[in-house]
Amino acid sequence: MNMNMNPNSELVQSAVNVPNLVQVPDALISQAQEFQRAMMMYTCAIREVKTKLEVLNDELSIKNQRNPIEMIKSRVKKPLSIVEKLQRRNLPVTLESMMNNLDDVAGIRVICSFVDDIYAVANMLVSQDDITVIAIKDYIKNPKSNGYRSYHLIIEIPVFFSEEKKNLRVEVQIRTIAMDFWASLDHQLKYKKDIGAAADEISEDLRQCAEVIAATDQHMLQIRKSIEEKSARQSK
Repeated sequence: MNMNMNPNSELVQSAVNVPNLVQVPDALISQAQEFQRAMMMYTCAIREVKTKLEVLNDELSIKNQRNPIEMIKSRVKKPLSIVEKLQRRNLPVTLESMMNNLDDVAGIRVICSFVDDIYAVANMLVSQDDITVIAIKDYIKNPKSNGYRSYHLIIEIPVFFSEEKKNLRVEVQIRTIAMDFWASLDHQLKYKKDIGAAADEISEDLRQCAEVIAATDQHMLQIRKSIEEKSARQSK
């Protein structure tokens, strides 16, 4: 191990504190300083995208007299999760491999009020000329088999540093409040170890709940549009 490396770095602490979960190769540990710089870069990429989303939200709040975005959450993937994902894909566990192969190291979750807000925000974001769209997965129109719904974007954005410009990828997930509530509950239950034979029954219950939530989202959208139409007629 490089003796000049910061012993408090997140990568080193992960390797020291949780040695049995994932094997962190010496080659990656020796890159700890470079890894920290990469994480800083991804954090800056998140900041750039969040600023764009906040500007859009502010503009639309004036234009439409309401905020389409209720909340923006963000995270940079933890070192152990990065190593585990690379190993699961049989990819080299190196810094270069991480930056070339993983699109979700930097992640942003956008929580919207209504389904049409999801598409409006996504379209305005990807229309900006400094953003490159890498991939789109619409799990709202095409839900996963377990009922999961969300709109996923992989985008690339330039970030300017003191001596270079770096194009970095960010995963953006856009969903309604109800979709986010369902996904959070589904995530929690996946990691419960003691549900045993009840797992299939719970999964089916969750799938049915997802259908109810999707119907409720559409109904709420119809109610909002009805209110807007009546308000527009009265103001004439």
